[in-house]
Amino acid sequence: MKSLPIQQCNLVLPGSNYEQTYRNKSMTMTRLKISKTLLAVMLTSAVATGSAYAENNAQTTNESAGQKVDSSMNKVGNFMDDSAITAKVKAALVDHDNIKSTDISVKTDQKVVTLSGFVESQAQAEEAVKVAKGVEGVTSVSDKLHVRDAKEGSVKGYAGDTATTSEIKAKLLADDIVPSRKVKVETTDGVVQLSGTVDSQAQSDRAESIAKAVDGVKSVKNDLKTK
Repeated sequence: MKSLPIQQCNLVLPGSNYEQTYRNKSMTMTRLKISKTLLAVMLTSAVATGSAYAENNAQTTNESAGQKVDSSMNKVGNFMDDSAITAKVKAALVDHDNIKSTDISVKTDQKVVTLSGFVESQAQAEEAVKVAKGVEGVTSVSDKLHVRDAKEGSVKGYAGDTATTSEIKAKLLADDIVPSRKVKVETTDGVVQLSGTVDSQAQSDRAESIAKAVDGVKSVKNDLKTK
């Protein structure tokens, strides 16, 4: 008789050390699979969150940039509108036969026109205001016009104008804010005209304030330009 081959069998006996080792290996592999799955989910979530944040941040940046551009465009548009209104008002005053427009200063800020300087009578002042209000785009008119005193003598007036001009120039020269060499001062019948170019609106306002504070000055026509 032939002997049958004996096959080796690995039997795991209940309660043996082999059974415990087998179970430990199975649990370890299961935990590894779960850990890998959780890691994959966390990575996917992190990528999605980062993408959403980047998209929102980019959108916020674009909106902020757009708002800044719109604001700048509005400021430029308002400046152009005011300049155009000022030019139209000056032209309308020049065309009016009963108004001496050379003694009237015109300024426009946000479509509000300010008239300053001197006129020969109250009737002329009222007429100048009426003309300015009739210009397209003007929302209101601030009347700072003064009626000229006809009793002042021409010789006395000239001497006073010269003294006024000299005093204003001296005060501008002593001021730390205003570049006096860039400011031209002229005085006619007590009306001071400032012209030239300064570096800022603050310098322009300061020069006007200094001129107005001098004795004998009736009004100031601030024609200073800013860079």
